Amino acid sequence: MKTAFAIVLMIFLSGCGQRERSTTELEMSDAEEQKGVIGRAFEEGAPVIYRFVDESPSPAKRAILPWLTILAWKYDGSDNNGMPPAEVNDHMIALEEAIEAEIVAPEFCEHAISRTGNNLKELIYYINNRDTFTEKLNAALRDHERYPIVITFYEDKEWTEFENTRADFKKEGELKAEV
Repeated sequence: MKTAFAIVLMIFLSGCGQRERSTTELEMSDAEEQKGVIGRAFEEGAPVIYRFVDESPSPAKRAILPWLTILAWKYDGSDNNGMPPAEVNDHMIALEEAIEAEIVAPEFCEHAISRTGNNLKELIYYINNRDTFTEKLNAALRDHERYPIVITFYEDKEWTEFENTRADFKKEGELKAEV
């Protein structure tokens, strides 16, 4: 699938496929703090928002968290320029908050990338163990309504997907050396 992009990037403080892009706005934060990126791209004419921390993980973290885990939620955003309707977005936020509160933990699960737009939400994590992640996810969501998500696991010991996303946003000097 050929994708054309225009981007707005904003650097913010955070705790925690190749695409063609061009920067339209860039804001910097304190260089000593961990850096996060919110980027807007366009796929097939629809905006897609990306969120990730622009910091390469240590070799130790890569070794501890070798499994790329993608929670994909397809929705109908045809009335909202490819973005989720408000009610669906509220459910997506509830899902993400449950994962952050109950599952994300050092040496077990770390948020890598979120993308929302073009009728798809993806929450992307690197995890230590697939079975334990699934058990913890089911426990965390026990009192929630059922979510229409598909979970896919890939072995990605080098965090290639994450590094490709970082590289995509750095193409043509978008994040520049100041970051």
